Amino acid sequence: MGVFSFLLFSTLWWLMSTSGDDAPWLPAGLVASLVMVLAAAVREAYMRRAWARYIQHLESEMGGKLLRPARLRAVGSSGGNGGVSSVNASASALRALQQRIAETEARDASHAAHLNAYHLCRQYIIDADDAIRLNHASTDVRFALRAGQERVRELQKHHFLMWTRGEATRLTHEAQKRVRQSDKIETAERALDVIGEALHLYPDGAELRASERAVRDFIAFVKVAHWVEIAERAAFRGKYVRAIARYGDALFYLLRADMSEDARAEATAKIEHEIKRLRVHLGGGEKEVSEGSSSVSA
Repeated sequence: MGVFSFLLFSTLWWLMSTSGDDAPWLPAGLVASLVMVLAAAVREAYMRRAWARYIQHLESEMGGKLLRPARLRAVGSSGGNGGVSSVNASASALRALQQRIAETEARDASHAAHLNAYHLCRQYIIDADDAIRLNHASTDVRFALRAGQERVRELQKHHFLMWTRGEATRLTHEAQKRVRQSDKIETAERALDVIGEALHLYPDGAELRASERAVRDFIAFVKVAHWVEIAERAAFRGKYVRAIARYGDALFYLLRADMSEDARAEATAKIEHEIKRLRVHLGGGEKEVSEGSSSVSA
């Protein structure tokens, strides 16, 4: 849309400048800005409708028991003598949300249920904001809604982190089952994307940081394992010099890999141990099979 607006501005500016307009940039800029505003409004309306369809889909799956936005908005519409009933209504809305979440988890034992719960909490917070903004909402009602929002934010965080952990674990396990190195790395990087989104929302998550380090360690090991495998094959064939060189390549990439220092130190120690072992074979007088030889050591 930005490119279209720029092209529209450029076209209008050129047409008006060629027609002799003294300030062609002014009307061209106004038209282009109007197009941008209209496009943003259309996009917002589309997103709201898409969210409404998603809520209806969840509601149909949950037997029509999903908390409707109108219920919370109605909480803020009562003032005066209706303040007490509105506070009770806000408490009822919070209990209804908690019940819906419990029903969702009971119907779906997978970590996907946590994502649905996260969206339910998000919708509750949005609707509570709308109710708080109502001019005729009493102070007691606003306080009750804000207190409910704080409780729901904790629920929202809990369920999103639970979904993130489950999804990252699923993708990491899937990556381990892949055969090709590129497929392993690609799948593990999808797990990193999931964790990165959670860290964007909750940057203080220590468990998320630990999960991110674990996935990065896995990706680094996959890359280094390629050279270790080549070294092991060379050593099996008795080509110890070549094996030592390939272990050296593994160390080269290991020292530059994005991983935790503890994992790097452990892997480095193992590779250096293999290099020392192969050098003992060479120093002990075992015959090195030449690179071009077709024979294989027993």
